[in-house]
Amino acid sequence: MSAALAIPRSRLARPRVSPAARIQIGIFLLAYLVYSLARYVTVGDLSQAKVNANWILDFEHHLGVADEGSIQDALTGTFWLWLLNHAYLAAQLVVLPGSLVFLYRRSRPVYERLRNTILATWLISIPVYALFPVAPPRLAGIGMVDTVSSQTGFAMDSSLTTKFYNELAAVPSLHVGFAVAIGIAIASAVRNPLAKVLWLLWGPTIGLAVMATGNHFVFDIVAGVVAAVLGFVLGTVTWRSLPALRDRLRGRRARRPRRRVGPLRPAFAEAPAVGHHAHAAVARAA
Repeated sequence: MSAALAIPRSRLARPRVSPAARIQIGIFLLAYLVYSLARYVTVGDLSQAKVNANWILDFEHHLGVADEGSIQDALTGTFWLWLLNHAYLAAQLVVLPGSLVFLYRRSRPVYERLRNTILATWLISIPVYALFPVAPPRLAGIGMVDTVSSQTGFAMDSSLTTKFYNELAAVPSLHVGFAVAIGIAIASAVRNPLAKVLWLLWGPTIGLAVMATGNHFVFDIVAGVVAAVLGFVLGTVTWRSLPALRDRLRGRRARRPRRRVGPLRPAFAEAPAVGHHAHAAVARAA
């Protein structure tokens, strides 16, 4: 009875992370560390960041799309704003890494495209942060408030929090750029039609969240989507042009070209001819 109920140790053992998966984890940890350090080093001046934010706001007024304040006012005090606050935090801290893990297990080609897009977009965004610092609406002095800090308990402006991110890196909005990329990637990997629709709505949902929470302008959202598109193009071109890198990241050895070898002729094929000549030589000698 006890033997029948015994569970093999292999089933109780913790799942082992493959060497290929460890490489992927290492790549992201290193890339995010470099990205965070570069973003921290390139922190701009708040006064200049406010000037740039006011320029963006004037530009949006000229186009008739400066709706950030009205969106926050309309949602203040509702359950929807509470939901959007938490969606804003989850977008980068939970959904981004979770989607990569899901796609790594579900569809390796889609995972690779999303991974390359994220890495390339980080690379594209760093010089923009350095050259064009922008204060988010909640810091631009335009009457918008920080709803994330007040409703989630996550202090966006604390000294500890700001050590891990650049408050003045509002352009481009990678919250939205990555949300759009993630939504498209997962929608292409799942089969359920409802799941596809819901994931395609993830990008617009985060777009609404970043405005309602006072973290981005409409201009930032558009810039984020453009940055993600450029990141996809750059990542795809680089990935296709470096076959040795592809094999290395996939945990495979680089393929070496095969040497062409001519048809092999059996050694005994010449034996009859040799024997025939030998018999003829003996006959002539006799």
